[in-house]
Amino acid sequence: MDGTLNEAQRRAVQTLDGPLLVLAGAGTGKTRVVTYRVAELIRRGTPASRILAVTFTNKAADEMQERVRTLLGNRRTDRPRIATFHAHALDILRRHIERLGYPRHFTIYDRSDQERIARLVLRELRLGQERLRPADLLALISFWKNRGIRPTQALELAQSDKQHLAAAAYRRYQKALKTHAAVDFDDLLLCTLELFENFPEVRRIEADRFDYLLIDEYQDTNQPQYKIVRALAEKHRNLCAVGDDDQAIYGFRGADVSHILRFTRDWPDAVVIRLEENYRSTGPILTAANRLITFNSQRHPKTLRAARAGGERPRIEQFPNEEAEAAGVVADIARRLRLPGKSPRDFAILFRTNEQPRTFEAELRRARLPYVLVGSMSFFDRAEVRDVLALIRVLDAPQDDVSLLRALQSCWPGFTRTQVEKLMAEATERGAPVWEALQRAATDQPAGNLAARAAGIVGKIRQFRSWLENGRSASLTALVQEWLAEVGYRQALEHKYPDGQEAAERWGSVEQVINALAAYEQHEPDGTLSDFLNSLALQAREFDDQKEKQLRRDAIVLMTLHSAKGLEFPEVYLVGMEEGILPHRHAVEDEGRAIEEERRLCYVGITRAQDRLTLTLALTRRKWGKPRPTIPSRFLFELTGLAEHGRSAPAASAGTDRQPSRAKRSATDRRGGSSQKK
Repeated sequence: MDGTLNEAQRRAVQTLDGPLLVLAGAGTGKTRVVTYRVAELIRRGTPASRILAVTFTNKAADEMQERVRTLLGNRRTDRPRIATFHAHALDILRRHIERLGYPRHFTIYDRSDQERIARLVLRELRLGQERLRPADLLALISFWKNRGIRPTQALELAQSDKQHLAAAAYRRYQKALKTHAAVDFDDLLLCTLELFENFPEVRRIEADRFDYLLIDEYQDTNQPQYKIVRALAEKHRNLCAVGDDDQAIYGFRGADVSHILRFTRDWPDAVVIRLEENYRSTGPILTAANRLITFNSQRHPKTLRAARAGGERPRIEQFPNEEAEAAGVVADIARRLRLPGKSPRDFAILFRTNEQPRTFEAELRRARLPYVLVGSMSFFDRAEVRDVLALIRVLDAPQDDVSLLRALQSCWPGFTRTQVEKLMAEATERGAPVWEALQRAATDQPAGNLAARAAGIVGKIRQFRSWLENGRSASLTALVQEWLAEVGYRQALEHKYPDGQEAAERWGSVEQVINALAAYEQHEPDGTLSDFLNSLALQAREFDDQKEKQLRRDAIVLMTLHSAKGLEFPEVYLVGMEEGILPHRHAVEDEGRAIEEERRLCYVGITRAQDRLTLTLALTRRKWGKPRPTIPSRFLFELTGLAEHGRSAPAASAGTDRQPSRAKRSATDRRGGSSQKK
């Protein structure tokens, strides 16, 4: 096994006991080390069930599990526990959430559900859109939760009027979730942490389940994740953290790079191993990346070395405006596509902001080149998918107001808005779920239109729930198929979308949900509808196969730098290298740590390139319809060795084919240099 590992990788694989920090630079074989290390533990006698490996996406967890299976042989039946943070937290909550006052069968609300709760809470507080929008409230709540801040703490920490209003709404939002027996995605971690902090016996039980803990992408942990990891590892201390502080780019989501920077302070006896041999990029590309990242003061020192010989130097191209930038990039791609062996999927155009791709899309269409804008609508955001999931949730838990209201309004033809509002008003007045109001309406005398319709719906729900609860003979899949037929959802779709082709395409999405349920039943024969819905909620948030499908197409890829992390392309165009774009204007205003994260983002973009890297900028860019002069990004001067370095001697010559224009450089040098003074 060790013959395929370099010396640093071998040390990381064979250092099994005690705390270990593996600093895995971009393209240095991190996944190989992680999987070989798990396999080595098992080969040396550790039961697979005593090993827990945690990562951030289902894709990464599945890939890791498959590689371990290949290394150990497919005939082995015992497997290590390899899961995402949120999936493992969900398992813990399934075992213990009743201690927090939730029922054992709870629901994970998606973004649409959260927005409905947020609107309800803001309406109760009589806060209009002009004072606090639902999206802004949810953003602040997520900000607090990712930092482990509860509602009472949020009230104490609030500074602006908007934050005070949001903190008050946060408390009501949490109460509403609990009333509906629901949690949101961030609560999976926060509730797990609450269990560990308030119930020491739960912490002991969960920590004692494993003897070895491995955390992938440790630089991306937020505060609850960091505390959960410490709680699970503090007894056996066999913690292996793998990550790269130079690729910590998710601060806006609550990730805290200080966790990986202070690892040796948290675990003073930790061994630190650096993986610096890069198998992805050529030497000239790595020279630029290494030079750029040394301008960050808060980092573990490391230098990437190319395992490949040769390679052309990165190019810097400047254009008069953003239209010319797009035209120049597309023309260059078109020329290179005429070379032997080149295909559209070899090329990626990476950008910092969501406004940038418009001009590139226009040029690509003009040139009739195939492209895909990665990150378009998720499968789980489609209206028909949300409708069907709401219908299934109603079958599983009719007291879930959010799902029941969506089903009443979207899935049962003829149920009017006025009737829905009447049910909501009665439920609010009585402080009871809408399900109770619906049952009460079904028994109203004399029976009116609402009573008749409510009676039909209540009767159907009770009938199907009875089959669910009293030992069903059919599978869950067959039951849900019959439920959709009984409700008449396909007819509702055809009524809503008269275009037969569109209705058929939307019904195809419904079939995909049924296929997912069938696959779930095959792998989890004892699973419940609640378990299926929660597993689907995790997939929707952690990994959407829509992105994977897009990347499999033979098309030029357009995507943000944040989305590009973990990917690689033979040829990369990093566009919009201007102050205010990269680094982003908010970071330019804040300086300090914000600039360091933007620099890491630029570093991630550079290290996506395998063979050829082009960095572009526009000398003017339109603002409110008028061309405005731009300032080249300070990062261009740093990666070419033209900026003053605040902490070390100037690096060697740039190794790029072009340099930013001197007319602009003096202003950027002054700005870039001043940002380095501490």
